[in-house]
Amino acid sequence: MLKYDIRTGVKKIKTKTATSLSIGILGIAGLGSSLAFIPALTHAATNVVYNSIPNPSAGNYPSQAFEATSTSEFGGQVQLAGAAANPTVTVQMSSWGCQNGTWFNHDCSTTSGATFTEPVTLNIYTVGAGNSVGTLVATSTQTFQIPYRPSADPVHCTGAQSGEWYSTADNTCYNGFATPITYNLTGTIPQSAIVTVAYNTSDYGATPYGDNTACHATSAGCGYDSLNVALTGPVTVGSQPDPTDAYLNSSWSGAYCPANQTTGTLRLDSGCWAGFQPNIKIEVNIPSKDDCKNNGWQTMTDANHKHFKNQGDCVSYFATGGKNQANGH
Repeated sequence: MLKYDIRTGVKKIKTKTATSLSIGILGIAGLGSSLAFIPALTHAATNVVYNSIPNPSAGNYPSQAFEATSTSEFGGQVQLAGAAANPTVTVQMSSWGCQNGTWFNHDCSTTSGATFTEPVTLNIYTVGAGNSVGTLVATSTQTFQIPYRPSADPVHCTGAQSGEWYSTADNTCYNGFATPITYNLTGTIPQSAIVTVAYNTSDYGATPYGDNTACHATSAGCGYDSLNVALTGPVTVGSQPDPTDAYLNSSWSGAYCPANQTTGTLRLDSGCWAGFQPNIKIEVNIPSKDDCKNNGWQTMTDANHKHFKNQGDCVSYFATGGKNQANGH
């Protein structure tokens, strides 16, 4: 099966055609004790502290392939515009897989709304010396229903764009389909951090799926082998400390710049990622008195990290703008 990495233009020929959720935030050096695993709250408001996802979004963007570039993990460094307690992290993916047929054979056919299942892990690291990968401080694995890209449009997409799908929103033909995945975390992450995603494909990842899967017997192959991370350049909130750098774990030296360096470990890949940073949005969930309901007060604290005695104590704290502090332990 032919796979294609838009960013590098690399083509590789391949001679072949469980739901779980875990969220954890680890102790952050210099930030006090470990942060407990607590189900994320539903909040009334959010404040964006980092954003490189364009709004409105285009139908697709350049993207970093995983299967085609022997990649297991990929991400970038972010500098948040403010503190990030209880963040919601969104990463924009690019899905090139078809329900039937393939994008490269120009015969893609997908029933509207069709998806495939794929667990994707979000990892957040501190920034080490020399922008190296530091300590893993937060990780979340969630299974998503990833949409297949839409069917080929032979009316609007012809000639060099034959086989692509047509976006009526921006009147443009695309091969891939931009789609977001979102994680809700409880705890605080560093304002300067490395944010990555990791997932398995047929041949790569922490636990590759291998070739003996049902999707390999189909004309379309496996959707996860055509799942990429969307890339753009500009940041609208926060900043990119070095927009020419990214973080990559690939077993293929050609995936890095320059090539023929250390492979098989997540590390800084410096100098060739200008304009191709992962599309990431980080929002801070702002608690309100409504979060105190339904036993929410039991997992919340005031600004001094004191727990609330009961729901009324929690409501009083938010209703007075923090003047009435928590009366718990």
